Amino acid sequence: MSLDQFDHALLEAVQQDATTSQQDLGAQVNLSSAAVNRRLKKMNADGVIRKTVSVVDPSQLGYALTVIAEVEVESERLDLLDAMKRSFLACPQVQQCYYVAGECDFVLIMLVKNMEQYTELTRELFFESNNVKRFKTLVSMSNVKVGLDVPVTDASQQR
Repeated sequence: MSLDQFDHALLEAVQQDATTSQQDLGAQVNLSSAAVNRRLKKMNADGVIRKTVSVVDPSQLGYALTVIAEVEVESERLDLLDAMKRSFLACPQVQQCYYVAGECDFVLIMLVKNMEQYTELTRELFFESNNVKRFKTLVSMSNVKVGLDVPVTDASQQR
């Protein structure tokens, strides 16, 4: 899908607040409500907009710690890697999971209520897996920036 300046402006706006009315979005980007509606529907249908969500403050639900785990696997057999991916996908505390190149094989971003909960998760996800060679834990002291906003305008174009 080819995106124009109006689409970019709409994507910037809805990433900041997806509850903004189509009338207000239209006023922000100089389009009619009908044009905004048509463009948003098309971007949803084409998969440009994958999901509309609410961002919840983890601390309000007792998730006090953000943990980053680097996981190195024993074997890179596809069936074993797929099993690990499935277990990470199924775990609600795993917020993000990346299969990476480099010194480790997976990087997990996790939210936990306390270290006891993390310890229990290491047993379930790592020790019981039989395919984890080692893992390294990093505990965030301060979540300086957290988000999934995608830059709509290329940084080189902003200069």
